[in-house]
Amino acid sequence: MNDSRKLKKNKNNYDPLKVSKAANFGLNIYLIFLTISAILPFLFVFIISITDERTLALNGYSLFPEEISFDAYRLVFASGSSILKAYRVSLFITVTGVILALILTTLYAYALSRQDFEFRGFFTKVSTIPMLFSGGLVAGYLVMTQFLGLKNSLWALILPLLLGTFNIIIMRTYFQTSIPKALIEAATIDGANEFQIFFKIVLPLSLPVLATIGLFLTLGYWNDWYNAMLYIDDLDKIPVQYLLIRIQNSTAFLASRGGQIGGVASQAMKTLPQETLRMAIVVITTAPIAITYPFFQRYFISGLTLGAVKE
Repeated sequence: MNDSRKLKKNKNNYDPLKVSKAANFGLNIYLIFLTISAILPFLFVFIISITDERTLALNGYSLFPEEISFDAYRLVFASGSSILKAYRVSLFITVTGVILALILTTLYAYALSRQDFEFRGFFTKVSTIPMLFSGGLVAGYLVMTQFLGLKNSLWALILPLLLGTFNIIIMRTYFQTSIPKALIEAATIDGANEFQIFFKIVLPLSLPVLATIGLFLTLGYWNDWYNAMLYIDDLDKIPVQYLLIRIQNSTAFLASRGGQIGGVASQAMKTLPQETLRMAIVVITTAPIAITYPFFQRYFISGLTLGAVKE
């Protein structure tokens, strides 16, 4: 009798989620190391970007440069209004594209996740084919410029990334595995239509996957420069990434031709920052994403809380 009471007491005191102090200390050290390993490369890139070009050529990369110079940033922001316009274009493309892409992706994936959808198999194949086969660059260019007439239009930068097979598969799988069917059935019994079920039940429980797909889309739109190179000739409509690439290419061209021009201009062209300019471009393009990422993380955690189902 006493042994059974002791065994019951030990079971009641046992907590499988409790972590020992030693394990907690080890996990903290491990996470601190991971954090440093993630922050250090970006910090190193920033330090290189503010290093003097001649010092960098003589001494190589160093966390503690002998001479600091902001020539790379001065060169980037020398255009003034052009860089501001490019930032506005990138911001508009990113915000508009992410909102529209999330709307289309969630609607498409929700339809595929419903077992009673009659054309589920057909539209699954339609969404999978572009991931396996592509129409090619020439066909895509002709469709965008000749058929749709979107040459020098910002929509030419938004439409190509609107609907992705990978995002659809992730969202469809989340709807199938994480949204309780009992909730949908109960809402149907109560008289809710499909739109009410989708907007009032499914979406509030899907904030984690919405934040994840939203982050993927934000990175895709913000870092996209290839479509701008294909479809945009107007300097007032190019995104910041493509503008920075053009600045880098122009600087490299002038520096390589400096020896063919005599006088003071030749010396000035030879000393144009190149390596530090590359790092400055990385910092300028990465900083906005690094700043907005904590907001996605906040909504991700909030979505996990809201998505919990109480029994």
